[in-house]
Amino acid sequence: MTGSGLPLLFLDVDGPLIPFGAPPPGGYPTYPGPGSGPSGNPLVARVDPALGRRLLGLTCELVWATTWLADANDCLAPRLGLPQLPYVDWPVAGEPEGVGRLHWKTRTLVGWAAGRPFAWVDDEITPADRRWVDAHSPGRALLHRVDPQVGLTDADFTALDAWLRTV
Repeated sequence: MTGSGLPLLFLDVDGPLIPFGAPPPGGYPTYPGPGSGPSGNPLVARVDPALGRRLLGLTCELVWATTWLADANDCLAPRLGLPQLPYVDWPVAGEPEGVGRLHWKTRTLVGWAAGRPFAWVDDEITPADRRWVDAHSPGRALLHRVDPQVGLTDADFTALDAWLRTV
């Protein structure tokens, strides 16, 4: 955990940064850059390097909240022009997922925030997560769900920026 005093932004990778699912007509756009070559993960080519500049423009402390763990720093940070970011180290066993159940990341993120305000950007956020965070987080929180087929959009950045300016 870190302590800059800024709100935290917990950032998932699969969905927000790497769109997936049924591709749009014509397929997903791809972008050349670090990590997308023949020896790299082919999905990394879907990460738009311009997202890094936009993420750095938000008034927050970025934290990887992904199962990529430190690999996000190795594979994605250079592509996005991001510094090495802290990442959440998940417990060994997650909670079961399903309709009406709490996402396995939720409790850990609230604990990691330790009362600081935070935004969580993920494609798997549900009403159950929102209710639990509202009831258990001592700090303000924004749980922002991203459409995994599209990834982060201008509208997502507008919503995040607006919320961060109120904290």
